Amino acid sequence: MSLLPFSSQLIADVGISFGDEGKGRLIPEVADELRGTRAPVSVVLKVNGGANSGHTAGGIKLNLLPAGVVVQDAPHLCIGSGVVADPRKISWEMLPLEKKGYAIASRLLIDERALVSDLTHRLLDLAWEDYRVSILAEEPRGSTGRGITPSYLDEVGQWQITYSDFLAGPNYFARKLAARADRACRTIQHVCRVSAEAWHNCFDKLTAAELRANADAIELGVFSKDEFDFTRFRGNAPFTLNLDALTETYWAAGTALARNIGEVRELILRELRAGHTIIGEFGQAYWLDKRHGFSPNVTASHTFTPEFFESAGIPVQRIHAFGVAKAYDTKVGTHTFITQMDDAHPLAVKLKQIEFGTSTGRQRMVGWYDAVEKGDALRYGGYQDFMINKLDALTHSGDWQGNLQVCVAYESADGRRFTHVPRNEAVRKTLRPVYVNYPGWAEDVSKVRHFSALPHNAQRYVGAMVKSVLDVAFAGQPLPPANQLPNLRYLGVGPQPSQIIKDVPSTMELVQLAR
Repeated sequence: MSLLPFSSQLIADVGISFGDEGKGRLIPEVADELRGTRAPVSVVLKVNGGANSGHTAGGIKLNLLPAGVVVQDAPHLCIGSGVVADPRKISWEMLPLEKKGYAIASRLLIDERALVSDLTHRLLDLAWEDYRVSILAEEPRGSTGRGITPSYLDEVGQWQITYSDFLAGPNYFARKLAARADRACRTIQHVCRVSAEAWHNCFDKLTAAELRANADAIELGVFSKDEFDFTRFRGNAPFTLNLDALTETYWAAGTALARNIGEVRELILRELRAGHTIIGEFGQAYWLDKRHGFSPNVTASHTFTPEFFESAGIPVQRIHAFGVAKAYDTKVGTHTFITQMDDAHPLAVKLKQIEFGTSTGRQRMVGWYDAVEKGDALRYGGYQDFMINKLDALTHSGDWQGNLQVCVAYESADGRRFTHVPRNEAVRKTLRPVYVNYPGWAEDVSKVRHFSALPHNAQRYVGAMVKSVLDVAFAGQPLPPANQLPNLRYLGVGPQPSQIIKDVPSTMELVQLAR
């Protein structure tokens, strides 16, 4: 089938599971599709989150910078006002990529109202995790340690430092940072009740983490190891900081980006008037939204389409949402994972060899495709297009020769069936999955570029993923007209940019395949 036109110049790239769906690879696909048209992609906007939301695009791993980095003819890369960003981290990502030939500084615009994240937030992140485990005796939450939640707490607590502060005088910034550091140290000592030893170790942990994360930049000679030494910010006594070093370092990092700080909202309005396309790249996914997800396993920002307008600073208007998922499910941390596979299952063994977090390197848990979660994301969040990645990973190989399962509902111990995700986590934890089985396939699909060339069982499984999502989203009511149903636009059959199938049949044809 020929691809349908996008319904808006604004495109939201959103996850419909629990993150890690492969949203980064969508950006170059959309840009390629619109290249040479009247509405080429001119802006890729990072909408939410911070250095915790890892994306991979074109083989490049990114945290803070938008995946539009790999779209060399997209003239603008933007960081919206809904993002929390450490200026040092921006440089740590940008400069090595510049050395590799990617033009970033000339295209980057950071919104004046984007929030400045710094070392104090990372220390608070580690301290709250220590409090959760040592004082409350709870399971570790599995934070990335990048300081994202404490950064957003400063926003709602009305203690913001924004990128516009780097355009004012140094004394103004220094006073705000000193107050922030004082609050952080007092909180860590008296509320989190971190030990002096744990406080001391925080700086070593951060140093080791960033040396690992920036090994490539060090090898390229862009930075020396000293750049990532956090121990220089440790004060002479426990729960104190070397405030002079901290202030000098962050002022230098922020002002180095001064030419990249401005009004994203004006840029986007101008590009819309010119008829161009703007892609909003979201971190995390629908079920990690701070309001609609399940605490404490949520992020601190809004992770779905409405946040596009808040972060961009423009009026609400028509938007085309792209819901991205995998052909199976993954999670990290301590999430309730209803469809989780047993670790000894041969498919779980196979998938866990490729499933590691982009930001943290943590091993992901793996599970069967949960259509209930994705169907609710459609019902309550809405999206016009699908992208499903990693179909190739399900191919039979080695000990894995079995059927595939799709979760179409949940069931309680007394037999009550749930066709939507309960909003009460205490209820959700008690449920078990209701599966429909589909036969697998042994043929290698990684070289397939046309849907018709896929094995029949692979085609049927793809149809089942789409049908089961629609069954959840429109449970108890007839399906809308075909032209109002979400369209499976791209199907990923491998990690490389070329490993995409783009001639997927219409939604109703896929539904028929699943029957």
